[in-house]
Amino acid sequence: MEILKVDNVTKTYHMDGEDVRALRDVSFTLDAGDITVILGPSGSGKSTLLTLLGGLSSPSEGKVYCKGKSLYDMPGEQLAQWRNKLFGFVFQFHYLMPELTALENVTLPGQVARREYGVCEARAAALLYHVGLKDRMIHKPGELSGGEQQRVAVARALMNEPEIILADEPTGNLDAKTAEGIHDVLWELCQKEGRTLIVVTHYEPLGKRADHILTLNAGQVIKKRS
Repeated sequence: MEILKVDNVTKTYHMDGEDVRALRDVSFTLDAGDITVILGPSGSGKSTLLTLLGGLSSPSEGKVYCKGKSLYDMPGEQLAQWRNKLFGFVFQFHYLMPELTALENVTLPGQVARREYGVCEARAAALLYHVGLKDRMIHKPGELSGGEQQRVAVARALMNEPEIILADEPTGNLDAKTAEGIHDVLWELCQKEGRTLIVVTHYEPLGKRADHILTLNAGQVIKKRS
């Protein structure tokens, strides 16, 4: 079942009096539950594409559809509701709250969504167990390694049971062994819970683990593999 559709999307930024085209006429569709890796060198438009998919930045031309609805034709409040309900985000930097424990950090999206705290806490504890941090739940970010902090960020992204996880270079700051562990966690949890996963990376071997690969260069999709 189709969950995301990108239809002739172009994204242009105005910088220093000039137009810079980050994406050019990009089109593709993704089905629910699929894992997609978006590859390409720095500056190819990968991160820009991810922001468009996640309702964070509107295209200059073209449409982005989620579950058949045009994201950027929605009123701002409705788009925000869709974004909070449907998407979970994992970034290169974990963006954890330093004064909160790992458990408290993971519960935050649930509290923002006004879910009962006891339910949030139970869900957060289960997620931290699954990412291998059952003994680190009451530790604050400063007491965790970089890999452990990113595992907390992965758990936080799944807190509200989003249908789509968007990960932008989630292991870019980690060594190869730690990065592989984070990839394993992402894949396992998304497959276990039936989430759609889209990962932006420059690490080409990761594509071997995906259902689909999109390769970008100079803002255009130059290769697709399904």
